[in-house]
Amino acid sequence: MPKTTKTTKTTPANRTIETPNLYRSAEIVSVNREDSESGEIKRTFELSFASEAAEVERYFGFEILGHDPGEVRMDFLAGGSAPLLMDHDRLDQVGVIESASIGDGRGRAVVRFGKSVRASEIATDVEDGIRSNVSVGYRVHEMTLTEQRDGDSVYRVTDWEPFEISVVSVPADSSVGVARDGEAKTITKIKQKESGTMPDNIEKTEEVRSAPAAPVAAKPVDLDAIRREARADETKRVTEVMALGEAHRMTDAATKFVNDGKSVSEFREFVLDNLDKPEGSVFTAAADPSIGLTDKEARSFSFLKAMRAQAYPSDRGAQEAAAFEREASAAAAKIMGRDPQGIFVPVDVVRVAPEGARDLTVGAPTGGGNLVATELQPGSFIELLRNKMALAGLGATVLSGLNGDIAIPRQTGGATGYWIAENAAPSESQQTVGQVTLTPKTVAAYTDYSRKLMMQSSIDVENFVRADLATVLALTLDYAGLYGSGSSGQPTGVLNTAGIGNPTDFAGAIPTYAEVVAMETEVATANADIGSTAYICEAGLRGGLKTTEKASGTAQFVWEQGNTLNGYPAVVSNQVVSGDLFFGVWSQLIMGMWGGLDLTADPYTNSTTGAVRIVAMQSCDIAVRHAAAFAHNNDG
Repeated sequence: MPKTTKTTKTTPANRTIETPNLYRSAEIVSVNREDSESGEIKRTFELSFASEAAEVERYFGFEILGHDPGEVRMDFLAGGSAPLLMDHDRLDQVGVIESASIGDGRGRAVVRFGKSVRASEIATDVEDGIRSNVSVGYRVHEMTLTEQRDGDSVYRVTDWEPFEISVVSVPADSSVGVARDGEAKTITKIKQKESGTMPDNIEKTEEVRSAPAAPVAAKPVDLDAIRREARADETKRVTEVMALGEAHRMTDAATKFVNDGKSVSEFREFVLDNLDKPEGSVFTAAADPSIGLTDKEARSFSFLKAMRAQAYPSDRGAQEAAAFEREASAAAAKIMGRDPQGIFVPVDVVRVAPEGARDLTVGAPTGGGNLVATELQPGSFIELLRNKMALAGLGATVLSGLNGDIAIPRQTGGATGYWIAENAAPSESQQTVGQVTLTPKTVAAYTDYSRKLMMQSSIDVENFVRADLATVLALTLDYAGLYGSGSSGQPTGVLNTAGIGNPTDFAGAIPTYAEVVAMETEVATANADIGSTAYICEAGLRGGLKTTEKASGTAQFVWEQGNTLNGYPAVVSNQVVSGDLFFGVWSQLIMGMWGGLDLTADPYTNSTTGAVRIVAMQSCDIAVRHAAAFAHNNDG
């Protein structure tokens, strides 16, 4: 709504205006205190929420909050139950205002955070300096017009009431109120200063609000939306900078960049410049192999550009087009501490869906889950890989974005219970615990692309290439998950893991219903049926089971409707050797992947046809957490 001015020769009589709830920024100082009785550390903070010295411009003029006795209604704020909120959201209370007082021209308060997970997170952020902005909400009941300054009205608030204090990411704009839908507005009484600078006949300029002339309808400015957007942008900036700092053990530097208002890209550049500092310096190697790309930057990474730059090294255009991809590869190489065979696709890129990617259906609900990445992106390279892996669809646990060797604990023995006589003591016993280790091994798979396809820049072609590379890697990983030898650089698959169940061999090429059930019994007898179980076999065996009756003359076949065996899900994959049948708790099969992809373009092998061979290499490992959770059989 536009502002106009009008001039009057006389000061109007006492009048009123409508004001929304108003907000002012404040400062916070941490003062964790120890409770004198319990010795418990109370998460309390002292803050200054208002100052008479602060003059704030409002839509109605300049505002000075009075701090003299009788000018502030402190009953509610000082009552011990006023709320400490997040972003002035009445539904998001994280603490309480324990005490508040007015003195020496300032308003002060002591606030205490609650013990909920949400409140504890906010308190920790305040302690760490991540959240340092505070805002107080108050209502104005009466103001006195004290002077005119260059046509602006200056008011002293002589009756106001603070009602809440909020931790905020961005302080509310002090020039306006923040009236939300459903909030009552206060009718504020305006008084004239009785003596001094404002004689009754002074010419006065009064700022008023006027609606635009009809028929033009002015679109109202949604101040709340603007503030929400600003808060969201600031929250995202702070979150990304601090996450980068934590990943690279540079939290002190990250906090400084946050407080200085610097951007994510500025901090990322700082991180890259400091990654190669010697051991023992302030900054050490990253725990996370990501290089800190934003989602937008990660989506702009092109597999095709990267491969073209390798396949045609003398093509200046191809090199310039892949400048970003080559820079990202160099950053990934620095973090991973090794040079790529071709070009690294950073883990940031494989975690997010590329631009224009279509959402794909993620596997079964029992599909494990990425225990390292913070967010799953349908259509990302990692998700494409999982969707194309039969074992991931069965529920195998896939860990991606790893860095360094991984040790996963497992219990190998239990305590023993005893019956004892009165006044006797049981024998001591305890659980025994072992570890499953994952160490990086390299899997390589290749596929050939025509020169014409490599020259394309279509989003659909880009997505096709990603999906195709995911397929060839998935086939290799699936086979290793079942049959990996554990030697010659291979991981150890289920079949070659010591201790898996192996009932009596099938009497014939096609197992009977009893022989299928015996595999379930093998796992259950070992008390290893500790999750969702399923069978997996190849297509030929499925065909035989579809025509094999559970019992003669019943017309009930071993392979059941709905693709189940013995009531459990059954998956078909031609990765399985003919005649083999596996049963297991597939979440106990762990597949780990380190870093991103290493793509190498080979234009020479198929040079006579103009095709380019792309070799995709991935550091990975496979391990079985509890061998007894699996059973395998065939006809011997």
